[in-house]
Amino acid sequence: MIRSAAHLFRRHGYSGTGFRDVIAHSGAPRGSIYHHFPGGKAELAAETVRRVGERIGSDLDPLAERGEALEMLAQLVSLWRQTLLDSDFRAGCPVLAVAIEDHPESPQLAPAAAESFARLMRPLGEAVRRAGASDERAGRLAVLIFASLEGAVALCRVTRGLDPLDDVEAELERAVRAAIAQ
Repeated sequence: MIRSAAHLFRRHGYSGTGFRDVIAHSGAPRGSIYHHFPGGKAELAAETVRRVGERIGSDLDPLAERGEALEMLAQLVSLWRQTLLDSDFRAGCPVLAVAIEDHPESPQLAPAAAESFARLMRPLGEAVRRAGASDERAGRLAVLIFASLEGAVALCRVTRGLDPLDDVEAELERAVRAAIAQ
């Protein structure tokens, strides 16, 4: 159900995804969603964004430990390129899709998204730091990389092309190289 929710959030957003959609996509019995997520859709969404951050963050940790900042950037760009092409430019980040909507009835979603974003940025900063950048610069570059890629994906979806992602990759690579060289 978590994988189905992530898939649907990345295509339709939080508001555009209902429990019925998750059940239909996952093939789970209807009652199971309420058994696993008694707090409803908000609980499902909070757990989904946490798990997405943890899964991707865990995939990036080995590169961070080795200080492979440029390899990590290339891997992230490749992942986004494939995601965009495979979805015909319809899929974005499920965490961002949940985070950008207003949820006054579900205040737990913003902290869950913030936690997920922090988990995703942690290996970015660590890779840049281990590659030679100062702690302060590494943290700022992690935010720049993350925000730039998210923005590039949005532009790619709107323009239905990969040019924004390619442009952002080239500039981020220059920024990382400059930070490492200092």
